[in-house]
Amino acid sequence: MRLKNKRVAVFVELEFEDLEFWVPVMRLQEEGAKVTIVAPKANQTYKGKYGVSATSDVAAADVNADMFDALVVPGGWAPDKLRRYEAVTRLVRDMYAQKKVIGMICHAGWVGISANIVKGHRATGSVALKDDLNNAGAIWTDEAAFRDGNLVWGRVVKDIPDFCRELVKAIEESA
Repeated sequence: MRLKNKRVAVFVELEFEDLEFWVPVMRLQEEGAKVTIVAPKANQTYKGKYGVSATSDVAAADVNADMFDALVVPGGWAPDKLRRYEAVTRLVRDMYAQKKVIGMICHAGWVGISANIVKGHRATGSVALKDDLNNAGAIWTDEAAFRDGNLVWGRVVKDIPDFCRELVKAIEESA
């Protein structure tokens, strides 16, 4: 178990991309990580784009960066909702400032943009975000998955295996 004693927050909101949420959650748990589901509200059930639900453990306003070793932002339409909450963007900024691993896949880049952490970094995701990322100062890269500093990027659903490999490796190597 490569991630034993690692604590990972995973964001959830309405219309998350089901596979981009559940596959990384299960992969992190498989490696021994303690996964905490973070959302705008605690103990709330959120339905994914394809009908699979997830229930939050805690509200973003009730956690801080010191509680986690890494953070994952799944895609879908959830990132467009998540980025509107100050508690969410604060957590992302604080994790970034502490050089903790932040994984973003598909549309998750919207959260990174709103948290002002993408400037100067290579980035990927759904091609729909290419202009948004470039306009925020990121350097668009059309690759399945990669790490740039403490940021781990994944492009789309078909790239989840590559994203999970990069994510697990980054968390394993983090202090």
